[in-house]
Amino acid sequence: MLKPVSQPRPSTRRVRAFTVQRAFGFSRLIVELGVLSSFAFSLALFIAATVQAYFSITAAFGHLGDEGSTKHLLIAAVEQTDTLLVAMALLLISLGMQSLFIGDVKNVPDWLHIRTFEDLKQKLLGVVVTAIAVDFFSVALDWKGGSDVLIYGAAVAAVILSIGAYSVILSRQSSRYAEGDGHGSGHSEGAEEVAK
Repeated sequence: MLKPVSQPRPSTRRVRAFTVQRAFGFSRLIVELGVLSSFAFSLALFIAATVQAYFSITAAFGHLGDEGSTKHLLIAAVEQTDTLLVAMALLLISLGMQSLFIGDVKNVPDWLHIRTFEDLKQKLLGVVVTAIAVDFFSVALDWKGGSDVLIYGAAVAAVILSIGAYSVILSRQSSRYAEGDGHGSGHSEGAEEVAK
C-alpha cells in the first residue's frame, strides 16, 4: 500500500509576508477612498461656484445702475474666487495622494506632476496663501470703517508670513536632500572608476 505523499507546508515567513502584502494592498484602497472623496468635494465646489456665479451675474444685470450693484458683484466675484481656490486645493490633494500612493496621473500639465510629499506641500501652501489673501480682500471690500479690519489684516499677515517661512525652510531641506543624493551618487561612481 502506497503512503500518501505529504504536501510541504508553506513556511510561516511566506504566510506572514503574504498577509502583510494583502494589508498594504488594502491600505492602497483606503487611500483611493480619500482620493475619491477629495475629488468629489472639489467637483462639488466647482459646480457650486459656477451656479453661484450664474445667479450673481443674473441678479447684477437686473440691477445695473443701482447704487452698490457693482460693489456687490465685485464681492461675489472675490467670494467665488475663494471657493474656486479651495476647490483647487482639494483637487491638488486628490491628485497628490493618487500620485504618491497609487500611481502617476496621466494627461495633467507638468506643474501638476507631484513626485514627492514636499512637492504636494509646496503646491498646497501656495494655494492656501492665495486663498487667505483673497478672503482678506473680500473682507476689506465689505469694510464699513473701524479698526477691526486692521486686527484681521494683522492676523492674516502673521499667518501668511509663518506659511512663507515654513515654505522657505521646506524648500531648503528639499534642496539639501537633493544635493546629498547627488553627492552620494558621485562618490559611488568615483569608487567604481577606481575599482576598474
